[in-house]
Amino acid sequence: MAISADEHLTDEPRGGRGNLFANFANTIGLSGGRGILRSFGLEQITRIRTSALAWRIITFNLIALCILLVGMLYLNQFKGGLLVEKQSSMVIESELYTNVVEARLFDERTTNGELIKGLPVSEGLIARVYLSDESLAAQLNGAEIDLPSGSGFVAWLGGALDVLPNLRSVSGNTAPMSEQFFATEMAKSALEGKELIRRSTTQAGETIVSVARPIVVDGSVVAAMVLTSQPGYLDGLLAAEQQAVLRLFLLAVIVSVVLSIALANTIANPIHDLARAAEAGTTKEGRQDDASRIRIPDLSGRPDEIGRLSRAMRDMTSALYDRIDTNEEFAADVAHEIKNPLASLRSAVETLRIAPEGDGRTRLMDVIEHDVRRLDRLVSDISNASRLDSELVKEEEEIFDLTLMLSRIAEFHTHEALDKNVEVIWDEPKTPIMYDGMEARLAQVFVNLISNAISFCGDGDAVRVWAREKGNRVLIVVEDTGPGIPEEALTKVFTRFYSERPEHDYGNNSGLGLSISKQIVEAHKGVIWAENIHARDNEDGDAPLGARFVVGLPV
Repeated sequence: MAISADEHLTDEPRGGRGNLFANFANTIGLSGGRGILRSFGLEQITRIRTSALAWRIITFNLIALCILLVGMLYLNQFKGGLLVEKQSSMVIESELYTNVVEARLFDERTTNGELIKGLPVSEGLIARVYLSDESLAAQLNGAEIDLPSGSGFVAWLGGALDVLPNLRSVSGNTAPMSEQFFATEMAKSALEGKELIRRSTTQAGETIVSVARPIVVDGSVVAAMVLTSQPGYLDGLLAAEQQAVLRLFLLAVIVSVVLSIALANTIANPIHDLARAAEAGTTKEGRQDDASRIRIPDLSGRPDEIGRLSRAMRDMTSALYDRIDTNEEFAADVAHEIKNPLASLRSAVETLRIAPEGDGRTRLMDVIEHDVRRLDRLVSDISNASRLDSELVKEEEEIFDLTLMLSRIAEFHTHEALDKNVEVIWDEPKTPIMYDGMEARLAQVFVNLISNAISFCGDGDAVRVWAREKGNRVLIVVEDTGPGIPEEALTKVFTRFYSERPEHDYGNNSGLGLSISKQIVEAHKGVIWAENIHARDNEDGDAPLGARFVVGLPV
């Protein structure tokens, strides 16, 4: 049975590190790297240098590659597998050679030089036959292979890998020796009848493997067959494999850096532009570019999260500016509406100072009281209108019975209508209508519409309320038999502070009710409009039969 004793000596492998990157650059064509960068169109490299996100992308990609490389080299069993494979093939080959030599020794005409003549010695191996006196009888070298020498970075990396656990067992009991001397030592053991497989290193740090077998004739050991690997052969195979791995790794690094920069251009730069645009409104430099508006880059064409972010920021900015414009208009309208009663109050107060006692002073006091009430109503309605947007955002929608809500509102206004001899008719649908929305806010809309309808009706008029589901919408209609709405006012009735009232009723309404109703309906993604009711055979110039307000809510 063969005896295996692996021997590894501790000398460092040959070679330096000086030509590391030059060698690999020539190998994979690194000199064309600038052309690769230009082909990717990365003119914005200076922006990448200042982008923390871009550097994170590049760094994390390189870290992943380095971990992969270390894992490949650490877990790679090529070195151990190579030695085991060569040892196994050398054992089989030496056994065949031993049988041939034993057969030739039976022929007395065979000279020593002819003992292994013509044997197919494998490439990278040396076959020797030693006689019983330990003299070399014959030697036959296999073909030499031109393999990388393992110098430079490869040798350094191989040395680094040698210190990793479980890759190589180190034995310092045997001094480095030449390949021929090592073969002679193996022959001595074989002549003692031992079959050996050993591994060692030369003075140059080259790994060698040797197999020795005794040659027995008539039961006696007459010679020894020693098969040894050529110095540098195994190291060359290992160096070639390591160079292939490292070339692939360096190519992967270059591709990873290029792709990381390209990825950073598509992620970091757009985000940088969006952030810069968002910050423009808070910096003097940004306001100097355009004092009126912040320009958010339009990246909505991108089918990714950055495109969504751009669309959201543009929509948010547009909504913000619309809100600012609306607030400015609202403030101007409020100032205008408050000035009217204030001017009336001022005039009444100044006249009161010089008015004599009597009915004139009483009428002035009534005017003052009326204007004060009007101001109080205006301030209350303005306060409610100004809070409406924020309250609509905060309130949650829930499913409720729209039919029941309208029924209760109609019933409540029936008592108010009776004082004016007006009838309120509730045309209830056959099946209840359930709706998902803000019940209190929608109730405010229908209270406004029914109250307005009753206020325009006279003795004997009627107000009809009905609701129906039509496809994917719910229609709620409030119609009356009052005087209708002037045609030129149909498009104005939902304007803030607009009020089309009889002269005797002037000042009793702020003109915000329908505007608030429209705002609530639109918050539910619905529509509201006003129209006059005409007879079927209506002719131009005929008075309307009443007014109708229609609210359409999506289901």
